[in-house]
Amino acid sequence: MDKTTFWQLIDTARADTAADADGDAVARRAGELLAARPQAEIAAAQQVLWDLLAESYRSPLWAAAYMINGGCSDDGFDYFRGWLLTQGRTVFDAALADPDSLADHPAVREAAAEGLELWDEDALSIAWTAYESATGRELPADSFTISYPPLDPSWDFDFDDAAELAARLPRLSALFDYS
Repeated sequence: MDKTTFWQLIDTARADTAADADGDAVARRAGELLAARPQAEIAAAQQVLWDLLAESYRSPLWAAAYMINGGCSDDGFDYFRGWLLTQGRTVFDAALADPDSLADHPAVREAAAEGLELWDEDALSIAWTAYESATGRELPADSFTISYPPLDPSWDFDFDDAAELAARLPRLSALFDYS
């Protein structure tokens, strides 16, 4: 399993679920599709997922998640990135390049209007669930490793500083009336 194959799996799961389905439905479907693959590929998918989570471990994205969800702990940031994974590669890559681009995403706009939070804990266990479903056993602990990069020190400020966030993420700040 490589990143391209993983993203194809997510795209297929998204296509198989209703257009307005939440991340949980996409994660469940991705797990079902993955469970039909060979055991080694299922286990390898967990490493790809954690590599993508490490790739998205960025302060600007954390600040965006903080604004979108009205706060964001360590676990909350993991779950937000799980939701982001279920949105597909295009949204994921755009958010990494410019977290403020999330202001255009329909679910983010709905979250702003309705006071919803965007997170998906189930997305973090797609491979775990698929492996257990396919084999009846837990995913071997040595199937993956994770190593987060250091966070950008230029974003080391209090995310409750509305003026600073407005300067760095102006579109999200306006959408969430973060002032």
